[in-house]
Amino acid sequence: MRLFACAMITASVLAAPPAFAQADRTAASFWKSVQSSCDATAAKPASELGRRIARTAIDEFTQFGGHQIDSNGRLFRFGLIEAQQEKDFAGAPQANLGDLGWWRVMKYWRALYGKDTLDMIEALGYRDASTAMDEGQSGGLLRVDAGPLLRAIEATSDPVAREVLREAALRAAVVDTPWSAAFVSFVIRQAGVTADAFHFSNAHRAYIYDAFATSAAEAANEASNQIYRACPVTTTRPRIGDLICHQREPALADASDAEVRERIRAELVSNADTRSVRRTHCDVIAHIDHRAHKMYIISGNVYHAVSARKLNLRRNLKLSATQHGNCNDAAHWSLPQASTGTAAAAAHKSTCSLNDRKWFVLLQLR
Repeated sequence: MRLFACAMITASVLAAPPAFAQADRTAASFWKSVQSSCDATAAKPASELGRRIARTAIDEFTQFGGHQIDSNGRLFRFGLIEAQQEKDFAGAPQANLGDLGWWRVMKYWRALYGKDTLDMIEALGYRDASTAMDEGQSGGLLRVDAGPLLRAIEATSDPVAREVLREAALRAAVVDTPWSAAFVSFVIRQAGVTADAFHFSNAHRAYIYDAFATSAAEAANEASNQIYRACPVTTTRPRIGDLICHQREPALADASDAEVRERIRAELVSNADTRSVRRTHCDVIAHIDHRAHKMYIISGNVYHAVSARKLNLRRNLKLSATQHGNCNDAAHWSLPQASTGTAAAAAHKSTCSLNDRKWFVLLQLR
């Protein structure tokens, strides 16, 4: 009898597929459905909204005067940065405010937060760093919102000193608060998109997770107002107005782009508040050179500026899986390593391409 019971249990275990196998099939079916939707949209010309988003990004890049990075991942034009006072600083008695790097970044923040902007960005410091003389001394991190900092400055009686202190505080807050998602939100809002169709946010993950939720809704034949869906990044042809995103989570350093996408899908399916893919960055796809198989993308806070990169596409006009670039010249870099910090120096030398990122998802305009 015992042998019979064991045999029945064994048979039932063999007959029923393991839960993880069923989950794998569910995931494969889901991504096959998503890829079909992505391919159908990618086959169409860019929409009017996509063209507006791309044009807005190009215009803002041009007005900011930021960096340009070629398809080998090399910065060949160093432009204006967030902390600079003006594009060509020469101590002129007057300046166009639009030429001030920090002023333009504040424009993105104000478009996102309006009158609450100063309480949403912060300046950082380290205890006693302004008076310490010993470089080995440690200091605890200090944080202060820009609002209280600026209100404290109002006690300064001299109007010139007061204005310079205000601007110094704003420049510090602009430098210390990541603003790339604020830039993307600004561009999409300027293109005419409303808050019910896009999650304007100071964090890219907000609209990345929304795009994954939209893909899930489409797969279940449910409605969604969101303008973006999440598509596999190397198997979907990009169009202007789409967003391309990479992640820099230390725990996912060795994960493939497919594994990262599946993690996000699984987190949404669990109906929990888990958002483990938090360190992300997205760029606006602004132009595609079909003949040259290149794609131009624009984003803010890329090396402290609104910057434009040129990425390599394969012959089928889909993203090249890696963007290592041509690193031949790196072999001729013969500067001796520092006597200290050699691990950091080795890590810095490990890649020569500023485009070599862990791209994992294309947010496609539907």
